[in-house]
Amino acid sequence: MKRPWPRTLRGQLTAGLVGLLALACLAVGITTVVALHAFLMGRLDEQLTASGGRFAASLEHRGTPEEDSSDTRGQAESTLGARIVNGSVTEAAVVDDATDHPLDLTADDRHALAAVPVDGRGHTLELSELGSYRVIAVSGEDSDTLVTGLPLHAVEETLERLMAVETVVFTAALVATGVAGVLWVRISLRPLQRVTAQAARVAALPLASGEVAMPGPLPDTDPRTEVGQVGTALNHMLGHVEHALTQRHASEERLRHFAADASHELRTPVANIRGHAELALRNRAPVPDEVRHALQRIDAESQRMSRLVDDLLLLARLDAGRPLEREPVDLTRLILDSADDARAAGPDHRFLLDLPEEPVTVVGDSHRLQQAIGNLLANARTHTPPGSEVTVTLSTLPTHASVTVSDNGPGIPEELLGEVFGRFVRGDHARSRTTGSTGLGLAIVHAVVTAHGGTISVTSSPGSTSFRLTLPC
Repeated sequence: MKRPWPRTLRGQLTAGLVGLLALACLAVGITTVVALHAFLMGRLDEQLTASGGRFAASLEHRGTPEEDSSDTRGQAESTLGARIVNGSVTEAAVVDDATDHPLDLTADDRHALAAVPVDGRGHTLELSELGSYRVIAVSGEDSDTLVTGLPLHAVEETLERLMAVETVVFTAALVATGVAGVLWVRISLRPLQRVTAQAARVAALPLASGEVAMPGPLPDTDPRTEVGQVGTALNHMLGHVEHALTQRHASEERLRHFAADASHELRTPVANIRGHAELALRNRAPVPDEVRHALQRIDAESQRMSRLVDDLLLLARLDAGRPLEREPVDLTRLILDSADDARAAGPDHRFLLDLPEEPVTVVGDSHRLQQAIGNLLANARTHTPPGSEVTVTLSTLPTHASVTVSDNGPGIPEELLGEVFGRFVRGDHARSRTTGSTGLGLAIVHAVVTAHGGTISVTSSPGSTSFRLTLPC
């Protein structure tokens, strides 16, 4: 199981700050306890050295006629004295209320006392009846060893009290530091939050097309701080992005104006060509077959070019944001009319309708919506073999109406699926004229639906292709 660790920078900084403070408190606590322990043990050793084994030496004469008691003068309460002769403890007593109290030591205690080195230095013993003692052994005048000891109970109590106080103080300090650290880190990271919010606002902008209003520069640009350096870099990047978007928009505007102007200027000469071709074909005078065929081809291509010019002019107007008509449109009647037109144009296909019982009405431009649905039906008819089924489904939800045009044809190649609504996108890259497609039909559908505030999507696989457009009710 992985150890939990904060993922946010704020959490990591706060956890790191509290962790470092905890390590510092631990180091201070250990150092003070060790230093105090050494100091107190040194004081005990000094007291034991000052006693000089006087109490232990007096135990030799305890109970004799010359001296009825041991010498307890200047000895602290619970002072231990023991006399060792030839490696054996002969007498042992402890000071109790300024008198000595003989001890009945166990074999282990006697062995421990006899094993104390005679080096004049303090040693710690654990005696079964008395507990922890600090003892020192010195040589006596009668070839004996005199052991004097003081209890460690006071030292242990002092150290335990110090550790308890340190625990409470350090815990309170860690809690206070954690709370203050959270507030301080939050205040310190506010400029970084502004940088994040700025980046999020830019990411939410529709950068794909059209004119984009970039947000203003960040005020946090102090080069002496890391956040200021990030803010400066982000401002520079946004400046480059804004310049690139401005250049792109200007280029798109020039292209739209060119398409609109060219389409408008081409309408008249194309109409004249069509008129002259139709007039020549109506002439009853004998015309050679080659000439009649050429006139028919001129009439057909001029009609095709007229449709292309009209499509380009429509796209240019939609790109320019010209308002469409806003009137109630009966989608049910519109689909019925479009299906009748499709049946007349493609008698080899089966057109099926799935319509609700009640009419479905939206607000929009009836002519443009009929053109969009007609383009979808024409696209399905053009790119599916004879005998294919094309189904138009109309459904409604409280907020929008949905029109789905699906067919059971071969499907759209995967490499074209992402750009199928682009302009002059054709399934045959050789741009053959066998289908009569201009490559603008689906682009017009997308532009018309978008101008109505709707959306259009496509899903395709071998044997099933569906175009689904939604319009707000």
